[in-house]
Amino acid sequence: MAELLRPSTVLPAIRKPIEFTTADGLKLVGEVATPIGERVATLLTFHPNPTGGGMMDSHIYKKAANRLPALAGLEVVRFNTRGTTSAAGTSEGTYDDGDAEVHDVEAAIKFAVEELGADNLWVVGWSFGTGLALRHAKDSHVRGL
Repeated sequence: MAELLRPSTVLPAIRKPIEFTTADGLKLVGEVATPIGERVATLLTFHPNPTGGGMMDSHIYKKAANRLPALAGLEVVRFNTRGTTSAAGTSEGTYDDGDAEVHDVEAAIKFAVEELGADNLWVVGWSFGTGLALRHAKDSHVRGL
């Protein structure tokens, strides 16, 4: 199948917009892409720094959501941290250089576990998102980074 993949390839999955609320009362927006068949694991993604244009639709995460559900049975959860905008919308709040974003990380993990039923949850960070994951994704539900 790899020879058929192009930069714009979107493979089958169940894609749904999501919203969840942080402990400090902010609404965050995103999307979940779930395999049509068996879900092997859930990837919770944390995007690059929004001050440099990072968001849930940053190309690596967008491509992961477009392909991994079908190719690997991986559910991909993407969302905008506080004050970040993408095609999915703008999450409430203001960027805080990774500090108040602890609430975003905790809310995203809670959403994945309680709303999606993620029982094999993995966290993926990119740039700023890696810092968020290392600092704040210390939760017993997270299998690894």
